Amino acid sequence: MRALRILLVIVVVLGGIFVVVDRAAVYFAESEAEGRVHVTGATIGSTDVSIKGFPFLTQLAGSRLDEVDVEITGIETDANGRRIRISRMNATLHEVKLADGYAGATAARATGTAVISYEDLTKAAGDGVVVEYGGNDKVKVTGTVDILGRPLSRSVLSTVTLVDGHILKVRADKVPGDGIPGLEGLVRRKTDFEREVGGLPSGLKLQKIQPTADGLEISVTGTDVQLDG
Repeated sequence: MRALRILLVIVVVLGGIFVVVDRAAVYFAESEAEGRVHVTGATIGSTDVSIKGFPFLTQLAGSRLDEVDVEITGIETDANGRRIRISRMNATLHEVKLADGYAGATAARATGTAVISYEDLTKAAGDGVVVEYGGNDKVKVTGTVDILGRPLSRSVLSTVTLVDGHILKVRADKVPGDGIPGLEGLVRRKTDFEREVGGLPSGLKLQKIQPTADGLEISVTGTDVQLDG
């Protein structure tokens, strides 16, 4: 009986050591991954990686992770001379297969959300244009035009849509003309615009866009998502 108790104590101690080692390995792997993540054709700010599942060492030995949460802050790309910044993106990656000595990975599937703040959208819109939340799934766009040498500002409620799955389109529902010939066209040249949204890992696609008080919220999904290290 005494021998059995000693054996149980040893098992518990060894199990505790394994858990500590396993969690330490996860922490190290997460820290390494955060410093190595990059997105082709884009600059990024900070990253945060969280590896799920237990035990981690068993997953690592099989070069396959069950689930990984990734948060990237500040993804910035240049398209057609205009820079647009994704303020932050959160993604959950499933069945992540490690490759190339852990320098790269492929996720069988992924879901997440990307957010473009109104401050970043304003910077991408153009000179003299301000974009804000308009309520009721709309954005408010304010633009200033020149009428006979005098500046004239107009604010419009606009609908935001996705075109071809990668182009963000902002178009005013209605532009007040005040009886001034040509005013609507001038205002629309300021307030209506399209911007390409890039900088996402290969395999991730934009699915749906929703204006919220915090910014444009875009759902993303993907299969065979490529992660560069």
